[in-house]
Amino acid sequence: MIEVVEDEEEVEETVIESTETNQEEEIVEVEEVEVEEVEEDLEVPFAVIENVPVFPGCESGNNEDKKACMNEQMQKFIQKKFDTDLAGDLGLSGIQKISVFFKIDKTGEIVDVKARAPHPRLEQEAIRVVGMLPKMKPGKQRGKAVRVPYYLPIKFQVQD
Repeated sequence: MIEVVEDEEEVEETVIESTETNQEEEIVEVEEVEVEEVEEDLEVPFAVIENVPVFPGCESGNNEDKKACMNEQMQKFIQKKFDTDLAGDLGLSGIQKISVFFKIDKTGEIVDVKARAPHPRLEQEAIRVVGMLPKMKPGKQRGKAVRVPYYLPIKFQVQD
């Protein structure tokens, strides 16, 4: 004998209502929508930026003159401030190469300093010295201040 069992579970019914407005509802008119401009931190490479960051004292000339002046002033600054005796104290000899990467932000501050060197103490020294660089006039792209990544190689001979 086969017994038929009816499903006793109640099924919930969904009521579908129209989203159309009827004659009594008031339609609200939107007058003005404010669009908030999101300030992007644009980054433009030093080699292609319209207006390069300006090292103090390098304000005159065109972009190429300012780039050359900045490179020269940075080299002088590093030579003066970098403790080259440190490499000898660490027992290193020969030519030492340190790669320093940093960004000049849109206020002209030096930020995100990173260094690669044959010894961690040389990296720390490079980061210390680059952190002492003076505030610069920020680089500009299409008239707006932008972040500019910069690569600074430091190379010196350890005197025996």
